[in-house]
Parts: sequence; structure tokens; C-alpha cells
Amino acid sequence: MNKDPEYVCRICGFDFEDVATWECGFPQYVICICCGMESGLEDTDLEKVRNYRAEWVANGALWASPRHQPENWDVLAQMANISAGWR
Repeated sequence: MNKDPEYVCRICGFDFEDVATWECGFPQYVICICCGMESGLEDTDLEKVRNYRAEWVANGALWASPRHQPENWDVLAQMANISAGWR
């Protein structure tokens, strides 16, 4: 079990910067403002992550909180933040 804190959404690659989504191997139940995933629910194993991501992308990769979407946002650049173990 990885105990290092995770700051990047396993689904969409959104960087929470100073808010850990997982810490000491435990979810922090943080909701991603980009894809809407809640850590500890939809991101607990690779199959769930891939299924949630596929559905999110198939539905247009829309932001859960559109007012936070940066101008000129690039979904592929953001998804490059996803660690290899969660791709």
C-alpha cells in the first residue's frame, strides 16, 4: 500500500495542489471539481478508475464545477498528470 500523499485525481489528472485525495493509504473523501469523482469511492481500484474515466470522457469530459474550468483548458494535458499506476 502506498502511504505517500496523493494530490492528483486518479480519474482526470486534476492537480489539487495542497489538498491530498489519499494520505497514509487512506482516502480523504475529496470531490474533484473537474470530473466529480470522490476519493475513496470511485477510485479505489484500477477497474473502477478506468470505468469512471471512460464514462466521464464519453460524456464530453465536462467539469463538475464549470465555473472552475480554466480558459483554454486541455483535457489531454491534464490527464498526463495521472500517475502510471492509475492509467
